[in-house]
Amino acid sequence: MCEEHHAKRTHTEHAILDIGQDVGALIIYTNESLRGKEIEVSPQGHDERKVHTQVLERRFNGHTFFAALYLELPAAEYQVWGDDQKPVAHVNIVGGCVAEITL
Repeated sequence: MCEEHHAKRTHTEHAILDIGQDVGALIIYTNESLRGKEIEVSPQGHDERKVHTQVLERRFNGHTFFAALYLELPAAEYQVWGDDQKPVAHVNIVGGCVAEITL
């Protein structure tokens, strides 16, 4: 499936988290204007270890929202990076838990 089509469709499938002990997950809620854009995160002080995921439209329990899902992140304090490559938020990832923030 082409990446462009992937970002344009509504995602209704379940997200499978791989969390526990020292691994958590992160959901970054956004507005529709970020649909298809990638958001990068990295452990605090380790900018070279950035990971990214795409903001997708998701539907759950009759509600539509736009979010970037990080299904498996090692427990640590993370920076969320903006388009200008400057940190825009910080979030603590705790093993076995799902952190949620809104940009």
